[in-house]
Amino acid sequence: MGKVINIQPVTRIEGHAKVAIHLDDHGNVADTRFYVQTLRGFEKFCEGRPVEEMPRIVCHICGICPWAHHLASAKAGDAALGVTPPPAAVKLRRLMQNIAYVSDKILHFYFLAAPDFVIGPDADYSVRNVVGIVQAAPDIAKQVVHYRALGASLLEHFAGRAIHPTFALPGGVSKPMTEAERQEMVAPVRELLEFCKFSLKFAKENVFPKYLEAIKSIGVIQVGFLGTVNADGAMDFYDGNLRLMQPDGSFEDFTYDQYPDYLAEHVESWSYQKFPYARKWGALKMDLDDPVGVYRTNTLARINVADKMKTPLAQQELEEFRAAFGRPAHFTLLYHYARLIEMLQCAEEALQLLEDSEITSPDIRVKVEPREGRGVGCVEAPRGTLIHDYTTDKDGLIKTVNLIVGTTHNNAAINLSIKQAAKEFIKEGTYDQGILNKVEMAIRAYDP
Repeated sequence: MGKVINIQPVTRIEGHAKVAIHLDDHGNVADTRFYVQTLRGFEKFCEGRPVEEMPRIVCHICGICPWAHHLASAKAGDAALGVTPPPAAVKLRRLMQNIAYVSDKILHFYFLAAPDFVIGPDADYSVRNVVGIVQAAPDIAKQVVHYRALGASLLEHFAGRAIHPTFALPGGVSKPMTEAERQEMVAPVRELLEFCKFSLKFAKENVFPKYLEAIKSIGVIQVGFLGTVNADGAMDFYDGNLRLMQPDGSFEDFTYDQYPDYLAEHVESWSYQKFPYARKWGALKMDLDDPVGVYRTNTLARINVADKMKTPLAQQELEEFRAAFGRPAHFTLLYHYARLIEMLQCAEEALQLLEDSEITSPDIRVKVEPREGRGVGCVEAPRGTLIHDYTTDKDGLIKTVNLIVGTTHNNAAINLSIKQAAKEFIKEGTYDQGILNKVEMAIRAYDP
């Protein structure tokens, strides 16, 4: 047996993982595995809880994207209890989602991904980090800290909490927005929009052209994509139909509650994380040369499946992106480019929502009654399509829970991407920390 190279822990991701790269007797890559050791317990210990408590429980799954779990859970509760929230409640949910997502995308691009591009993928790890970013570009670093904090303060000021929110609940939200609160938020959101515009301009001028060869070589695979589109085919983070796209660009749309007909879940003994795959494409096969059933979610997947963006500035950026890379685009490091286009749409949509007079309506919740039923709630989390599936008894208590989160959808694809990167750069047993970082870059693109 050949050597095993362990990357442990994987750095600059939002969680814990390791990579094992298995070399053959000639020192070439025979196999790779992306190990996730985090216990998946929420599906079991939520059983028996009242469905109205779920949005306050599941947001603790992740401290980075609690709003995604919070809103998917509230939507699952709406469906399980058979209610439709008032329009103002939906707009307030959307507003909080968009502001939270701007902060999340700032975090990933500047704190986690940027060191590979601003400092360089082969730079020593002692400077290839957020401290190196501060030293290399102190003025930008100050802006990054300011605008990430600004997003969190907006959430906390209006909804009470930026992390682990208690704002949404089945049937609506917990408080209305006053006209004074609306006016107070407009100027800061305009500031966020300007920073999103700057970030895209900065990346297009200073990052993506410089590292085009890395984009074309690190983690490249050709698989399918999954994301949410509205009735017009535009990207929508909060509501719509799911669209499953094959590698050639053909696709099918389906409703949230139909997901078991299109997606299946596979388990491997060496990972706590599930491996979802496209049921209709055949049994899951994580073969780099001939993958079967593998699809991706998250930013690149969403802009591939969407016919257009919802907002004008983001649409202009999408058109430029597609002129350069086509549809669907397959280069894994383009997740970073797509992330900035999405960040721009989030800021634009947040401002549009604040300029909508209906958002201050006091009608923010409908009455709910316990009942036996099933509810599937889905939103697009920063990390990808997020599915919450609850079944309740006649007292409204949770009988079963199934969760498929963004990183879980990407599990098979991440395994393929690290295998491609390892095979691309490790030859005859020769490697260094820069090469191992390129394997990690394939993971960071997915923001797992």
